[in-house]
Amino acid sequence: MLLIGSLSFVKAQETAASILSFPNPIEYDGTEFFLTQSKQRSKTLFQEQYIPKDESLGDFTQLLDFSFFNKEIEMELAVRQKVEAIQQRASKDKFAKVNVTESPDGKEYIVDYFISETPEKGDPFIEYNVYRFKQFENGTQQSFLILSYAKRVYGDLKSSAKALAKQRDHLMATMIEFKIPEIKVAAAVPGK
Repeated sequence: MLLIGSLSFVKAQETAASILSFPNPIEYDGTEFFLTQSKQRSKTLFQEQYIPKDESLGDFTQLLDFSFFNKEIEMELAVRQKVEAIQQRASKDKFAKVNVTESPDGKEYIVDYFISETPEKGDPFIEYNVYRFKQFENGTQQSFLILSYAKRVYGDLKSSAKALAKQRDHLMATMIEFKIPEIKVAAAVPGK
């Protein structure tokens, strides 16, 4: 059974091809993240999600998400929309808290926040997210990347929130220092 499970995981990893031409796996904070989803969401939005080897999107403990826009986007507006979404959530989620940090050169923003969820099925969890907003310029071509990292802790919400709060500084520093792989959008494959 273990061998069959391992083979099906390897097969799933082989079928997912990076449309952003990233390596698979990607190392982040000492963990290997494997491509689990790679989709062109619109004419200009390309999204990829990576999780550790033995996890699934339904109950992950860590997730890396690259949302690449092949067009110019006003960074301050994107940041404001993310902050407002978390602030609205705070009326129903007592753990929802959001912070914004601007890079010294003003070319990047970090939005980090906590949220909680108590699903009907499964364990309640606290999730800490770090979003990195970055603009790129390649000649006359403008593009925009939102790189995000999510870490979930399942179980008692109060103790999980405390545990994640103690990791915040480290998780923020890891995101700020992460070297983004070179982005080369692959040619679209018909039918995908």
